[in-house]
Order: sequence, then structure tokens, then C-alpha cells
Amino acid sequence: MAEIRAPMSGNIWKVLVKAGDQVQADDEILFMEVMKMEVPVTAPHGGVVKSLAVREEETVEAEALLAIIE
Repeated sequence: MAEIRAPMSGNIWKVLVKAGDQVQADDEILFMEVMKMEVPVTAPHGGVVKSLAVREEETVEAEALLAIIE
């Protein structure tokens, strides 16, 4: 199991997966907007997206929980 956390503070721009989706290592799961730049957040390993803790247009702080992959 892996908790995916925000690498820095910013806005959730685009969520690419939903709970139950299968992902591979390094798949992009969402994009954040940080200082007018798109920052991809990727899966650290393959598995199934157990849950998403954010939605598009939400503002998050650094280290906020974004998703859980099993």
C-alpha cells in the first residue's frame, strides 16, 4: 500500500484516475498547478487505486494525502 502525498502546496488541476482503476509504476494519476506550472503526480508502484482524497480545483498543502494505491 502506498499513500501518495502532495509534493508541494498547490491546486489540483486534473485528476486522471478514479477508485478501482489499475495503475502501473510511474503512471500519472493527477496534475497539480503550482506557481502557474503543471506538476504531474505519479504512482510509485503498480496496483489498484483504493481511494482519492482530493477533487479537481481543490487547494492542498504540501504533504496532503492525495490518493492510496494498494
